[in-house]
Amino acid sequence: MSKPNRVPGYMQSKGNRNRGPIGDREIRYKCSMTNTILDVLRARPGWQEVAGDGDWDFFWCDREWLHANYDSMFLQEHQKILHFRNHYELTRKNLMVKNLKRLRKQTEREQGKKEAESFDFFPTTYELPSEYHIFVEEFKRLPGIIWIMKPAAKSQGRGIFLFRKLKDITDWKKGEYQPLTDPNREVPETYVVQRYIENPYLIGGRKFDIRVYVLVVSYNPLKVWLYRGGFGRFSNSRFSLDSIEDTYVHLTNVAVQKTAPDYDPDKGCKWATQQLRQYLAAKHGTEVVRKVFQGIDNIIIKSLHSVQKIIINDKHCFEMYGYDILLDANLKPWLIEINASPSLTASGKEDYDLKYGVLNDVLNVLDLENRLTGKEKRVGGFDLIWDDGPVNADDGSMECSINSSATTSNSFLGCYCDRKKQLRDIFTAAQALKKTATS
Repeated sequence: MSKPNRVPGYMQSKGNRNRGPIGDREIRYKCSMTNTILDVLRARPGWQEVAGDGDWDFFWCDREWLHANYDSMFLQEHQKILHFRNHYELTRKNLMVKNLKRLRKQTEREQGKKEAESFDFFPTTYELPSEYHIFVEEFKRLPGIIWIMKPAAKSQGRGIFLFRKLKDITDWKKGEYQPLTDPNREVPETYVVQRYIENPYLIGGRKFDIRVYVLVVSYNPLKVWLYRGGFGRFSNSRFSLDSIEDTYVHLTNVAVQKTAPDYDPDKGCKWATQQLRQYLAAKHGTEVVRKVFQGIDNIIIKSLHSVQKIIINDKHCFEMYGYDILLDANLKPWLIEINASPSLTASGKEDYDLKYGVLNDVLNVLDLENRLTGKEKRVGGFDLIWDDGPVNADDGSMECSINSSATTSNSFLGCYCDRKKQLRDIFTAAQALKKTATS
């Protein structure tokens, strides 16, 4: 057996020395999680769970494990592992904005201001405490507006609050004025402060954002899959700017909303993206909705391009991002944040079914079983939207009656998805093609 290619900076890890490439044998997996992904892996035919330091082919690891072990690992040709080494360049709030700002400036230099305007999808943002003085200048220039503070590396709404007065954030600037030699010097936690979007699009008087699932299997070349399903996350209380301290009004995170006194777990606070798209189309027309979802595509591709040259690309790694998108009253999509570990814990049966399908199709796209041809543009609920360039839909693939751009774009976010039938069809077609090629 030929010696696998060594990845620069890797040392060989225990348990992966003698295992050959995957053929007809079982696929051995490890998993750091105990939620929906573990159910998916255990139900997958021909997959076998590995305990301890046993030999594995696929590892759904947590970020902490990857950071602690990546640089001392040697992965064989066939092995796959969740997360790129420095995924945080896109998923930490401060670094995400830093990278977007850099690419926007580069685009303006090289292509002009008009093209740079296509990056106008994230709110005015500053990092605190390092950019505190710049932020203060902007704050004074725009008196009376609302700002939102977010910890750079936390999730599920932890530590977020809104404010109108500078005195509300004095805790985050005090460390700047203490001598570096002071042993008792407190270093403020890194936050981002953003201009709050005061005019969100409301349904039933309530604010919502959209969770979008994006699978990146390579950064060089960039290859991106977009999942058709997703959900809108609604606040439990009607929107108002009169009570900016009420998190149940302003934060749509399920982790926050489910603690509301009047939260109904049977009803939940989610709409399927398909339901949301149909609602918007009925109210505003299909052409308006097409542009809205085209704007979401633009956000996804531009954000990934902003880190394409920074992410440590590794053919063994993949990433499943959870994008959070907010629509304002003018139906303009805004990027709120990108999650490297979107929640896989279900809040109900529909949520479980959605996440089960997403995760199953991640495995189908990665195709460790070698059942596909590698030329597919759709696998289950995932559509290939970028493959070292934009991907166009095949002629006649009008699978979404409200996606009038289907002849040019392979994006079907919020469109109908009979994923089980589609999977049967592509696996059958791939098998027939392979038989023809070998005959």
